[in-house]
Amino acid sequence: MSSIIFSILSIYVFIVMGYLAKRSFKDQIDDKTITLINVYFLQVFLTFWGLLIRPIDISLLYAPSIYFVIVLIIVIISAFTAKLLFENKKEYSIATVAAVIGNTGNLGIPINIAIFGEESIPYTTVVNLVNVFVVYTIGVYYYSRGTYDVKTSLKNIIKLPILWAAIVAILLSVYQVQIHSSIMNMLMMGAYASMTMQLFLFGIYLYGTKIKEISKRLLLWVITLKFIVLPITAFSVLLYVDLEPMVKGIVFVELMMPLAIANVNMASLYDCKPRLVTALTFVSSVLFLGIVFISVEVLKYL
Repeated sequence: MSSIIFSILSIYVFIVMGYLAKRSFKDQIDDKTITLINVYFLQVFLTFWGLLIRPIDISLLYAPSIYFVIVLIIVIISAFTAKLLFENKKEYSIATVAAVIGNTGNLGIPINIAIFGEESIPYTTVVNLVNVFVVYTIGVYYYSRGTYDVKTSLKNIIKLPILWAAIVAILLSVYQVQIHSSIMNMLMMGAYASMTMQLFLFGIYLYGTKIKEISKRLLLWVITLKFIVLPITAFSVLLYVDLEPMVKGIVFVELMMPLAIANVNMASLYDCKPRLVTALTFVSSVLFLGIVFISVEVLKYL
């Protein structure tokens, strides 16, 4: 259990640094500029490095397929139900998609290693790959819809370089193209810079975010969807799926990850109430510190 706690707390150092930086320098730090640099440039390095560091084994794709099906079920449920609860377009977009974009990479991979050991890495890698596509297709569409029309939102998906980088990286991995070690080192530098900046950006948006100003209805909706509806749906599906217990556990744990900081990136990029999304991400991250131990107990019944 201590390894799980350290896995969570260790990444929060950069969040605190971002918060302190914004508190100290205020308007001298431009939130949108950092978002643009991260999303359009550094995350391309992260995508390439993350997908090329280990070969993608097609035989491992069953687990992420189940992950994707469960995500789609939740998106469909939330898309139809949220229409009855949220008249504001931006709040509707957040309510629909925020809960399914979990932190499967920075947090999910180390926590699964802590629970299942390093044999979990191939599975968490491909699950995280699916999550990348969820973020930059479904996530981009709904966060963009908070501000733009359908046509523009679909164009915004195509315009993001991360999606194209992921497709190229997958093809290189599947066809086992050997990448020179110097290039991999360069990609690694960009990847770690992206992860650090993403956490730093989260801290920046936390400054000035007031939890009490959040719509209580939206907060209750997202947290209920994330930590009650999604786990129940996931458990119900996984219970009847023919997979090894460890693989079922990995999929379940990845689905239980708190809201990813990618939510903040997308909300900021498309002007979809980024401070509200930051607050939701923060609340889910705090609640997860206790919920993760409940999740570990649930794994015994899968």
